[in-house]
Amino acid sequence: MSNETTELLKRVPLFSGLSDRDLNGIARTMRQRTFQAGDTIAAEGSGGVGFFVIDDGEAVVTVGGEEVGRLGRGDYFGEIALIAETDRTATVKAQTELRCYGLTSWEFRPLVEGNASIAWKMLEAMANKLRAAEQRHH
Repeated sequence: MSNETTELLKRVPLFSGLSDRDLNGIARTMRQRTFQAGDTIAAEGSGGVGFFVIDDGEAVVTVGGEEVGRLGRGDYFGEIALIAETDRTATVKAQTELRCYGLTSWEFRPLVEGNASIAWKMLEAMANKLRAAEQRHH
């Protein structure tokens, strides 16, 4: 499984620039999870314990019941609740059967702290999410 996971991580922009050794290390700590169509993976306002990268399938992201995006292979979610140690900021629901690889908060934090390139890419992605959220509210 680790090789498959490493190949998936190589296609995720967040992890680009990491060595194969680093990617293999991350892949070894990730756990595969499969959700059925209609399953809620993250619920807005509830606690967050996982960071997920999608391997296969599609998910819908909603905020306040309004669709704000769709996620597919190579996309990730769950980082905001882990970084801010807050409740989930959006609901993510499986649109189709969804295969993900996940990290817990205690695995995720050292990964981000130890890799400046990941931390910077997350900051960029969060800035884009914030800008999109602000545009929705104006």
